[in-house]
Amino acid sequence: MNAQAPSAQGRGLSSQARNLHWLLTNLVDEVPGIRSVAVVSSDGLMLLSSDPVRADETAQPGESNGPKGSSADLATIVSGLGSLTLGAAKLMDGGGVKQTMVTMDEGSLFVMSISDGSLLGVHATPDCDMSIVAYHMALFVGRAGHVLTPELRTELRKSMENVQ
Repeated sequence: MNAQAPSAQGRGLSSQARNLHWLLTNLVDEVPGIRSVAVVSSDGLMLLSSDPVRADETAQPGESNGPKGSSADLATIVSGLGSLTLGAAKLMDGGGVKQTMVTMDEGSLFVMSISDGSLLGVHATPDCDMSIVAYHMALFVGRAGHVLTPELRTELRKSMENVQ
């Protein structure tokens, strides 16, 4: 699954927003096994997605690239899992949650914290190399975390509203 190229989705966006779209595109295109990606704000709103304009009717029968429905479903799952693990960490005096991995028969889900409280979520194939996926997620977080200012989050939210 390919992310929307900055030229297609990044019209009218700031250079920082276009750069984040480019980083997301590279994550999806360069890491084998990634099905879909979502960046979710600390309040649960989707900021970036690997398939923001995917229409359910465009999927072929039996095709399963990501969670059922749309990229909004992945964002919802990522937000909920992030909230659940944060609550568990507080109850257990475990400190901050850095990464959560869920392995399933037919796929894997990775959630990684970004410095501003946002979350990076990746849905991957069951045969993905988990260490490679986690490594590239950490690279994305390291590059994206310092630029996700309140202004940029607002810009990204508005751009997602315009796409959906």
